[in-house]
Amino acid sequence: MKLNTAISRPEAGILAANKMLRNTYMLLSMTLLFSAMTAGAAMYLNLPHPGLILTLVGFYGLLFLTTKFRNSAIGLVCVFALTGFMGLTLGPILSMYVKAFSNGHELIMMALGGTGAIFLGLSAYALTTRKDFSFIGGFLMVGILVAFLAGIGAIAFAIPALSLAVSAMFILLMSGMILFQTSAMVNGGETNYILATVNLYVSIYNLFLSLLQMLGVFSGED
Repeated sequence: MKLNTAISRPEAGILAANKMLRNTYMLLSMTLLFSAMTAGAAMYLNLPHPGLILTLVGFYGLLFLTTKFRNSAIGLVCVFALTGFMGLTLGPILSMYVKAFSNGHELIMMALGGTGAIFLGLSAYALTTRKDFSFIGGFLMVGILVAFLAGIGAIAFAIPALSLAVSAMFILLMSGMILFQTSAMVNGGETNYILATVNLYVSIYNLFLSLLQMLGVFSGED
């Protein structure tokens, strides 16, 4: 009887992890598609960017609601509201790149391809090795806070070099977040697929924007 219990517990853990991964990636796919649709709508309608303050208020407000209702169906509505809103903020940025660079569409596709390659590569590594990357959690939180404050400073004081450095930092930090979050799902550190979806979405969103900015600086053609 003890032997059967010892065997069933790891199996139950694996089944729970697989269900968690399946639900998360399914919801992530749908939110990314919805976000792309709202970004496309914002580009088509030529909507202006809401600005840094409104973007932060909207993001953190919707993030708070998503976290609060993470265990109910309302949480799913909040997830789509959050990712749809972020898509609306992304559309004007993409329009700016299309207008500012003759190869703007190519830059966007390159950033999209790079984001996809990084996400798939790191996710595959975390899933196949099943390593526990929880030890990098504290470093990532501190790094994101520093990069966020540096980004605000770069915008406030119009320092292009600092802005470029922040983009490079975010590429590394968001890559680490993908490893961290995927590892948490595999090893039972994260059991709520709504929160896991939001964390991965934010990582992908920031990774894409950072890659796009780097490409615009080094590969953009006027």
